[in-house]
Amino acid sequence: MASARPHRPVLVIDTTGRWCAAALRLEDGQTFRRAEAMERGQAERLAPLVGELLDEAGLPAGALWRIGAATGPGSFAGTRAGTAFARGLALATGAKALGVSSLAAYAREADPDGRHTVFAVHDARRSELVWQVFASGTAQGDAARTGIDAAREAFARAANARLAGSGAALLGGAADAGQHAPLDALLALTLEADDTAPLPSPHYARPPDAALPGGIVL
Repeated sequence: MASARPHRPVLVIDTTGRWCAAALRLEDGQTFRRAEAMERGQAERLAPLVGELLDEAGLPAGALWRIGAATGPGSFAGTRAGTAFARGLALATGAKALGVSSLAAYAREADPDGRHTVFAVHDARRSELVWQVFASGTAQGDAARTGIDAAREAFARAANARLAGSGAALLGGAADAGQHAPLDALLALTLEADDTAPLPSPHYARPPDAALPGGIVL
């Protein structure tokens, strides 16, 4: 259920993929968006990008009510940068910071009215996928990390499910699926979350690799 005063200014950010993106929705529903493609460097670009967005809207940061951050699964460095920035900005402004699953955001984008089943899937590389099933907008169990064949079997069991997310193409979905930040879905989920929603915390596809001297990877 939505919290009280759901139409106060809301900022969402997404740095989980090959982009640095943010959207700002004002009290009157007017929405400002920025999304820049980038492989790396989100940590350096995010604060200036958000500042530019606030300036464009003519809104001081202290007027923000909520700050939603995409928590992944996604890139290690980008996800960490986005969630840390959201928590820091919330401390500085008094806004409520909360985390939004990237899988939930893609599911919401694919099924905005909550009437269908969605198989949201992230390409974790190395022939692995992170996936989660959503029915009528509600997650059906936790996210799972499996090989492609196991994910394909799970998708087959989710009869008539819609595919969404960066791994959709590996299961027969559109080639460009999940190659953008689902900003409108992030805004909707941030607005609808209740006040007990958790702080942004990264959901990594896998633990980061640790490299020893000489290039040996653990």
